[in-house]
Amino acid sequence: MTEDIKSIREMCDEFGVTPRTLRFYEAKELLFPTRDGQKRLFTKRDRARLKLILRGKRFGFTLEEIRQLLDLYHMGDQQLTQLSRTYEIAQERLADMERQRDELNEAIDDLKDQLKWGEKVIASMKQGAKAAE
Repeated sequence: MTEDIKSIREMCDEFGVTPRTLRFYEAKELLFPTRDGQKRLFTKRDRARLKLILRGKRFGFTLEEIRQLLDLYHMGDQQLTQLSRTYEIAQERLADMERQRDELNEAIDDLKDQLKWGEKVIASMKQGAKAAE
């Protein structure tokens, strides 16, 4: 394969995804590989799109949000609309992630408190059992 065109296997190796993942993104019209018989051939554009898809998924963007952002690439405004909308969604996602982190930290602190309480109760019960012997 040339540097500009990659097979499905080369894409899988490069991005650490499965062929099923690539076919799924193709079915969802997020990737548009060309066909050579049964072979799917991925261009530089497909690689750039996959990189953005995987980054968006990592940040918790929905596939629909990712699709909308990718579709904004061709607005003809040097990607200003795409970047602006990406920035808005990313701000919302960051706020959600920070809220989730805060809730998780609170749950962790509560669990630690319960474990400390449990340790004291167990130690006390063991002391009581020894005293009764």
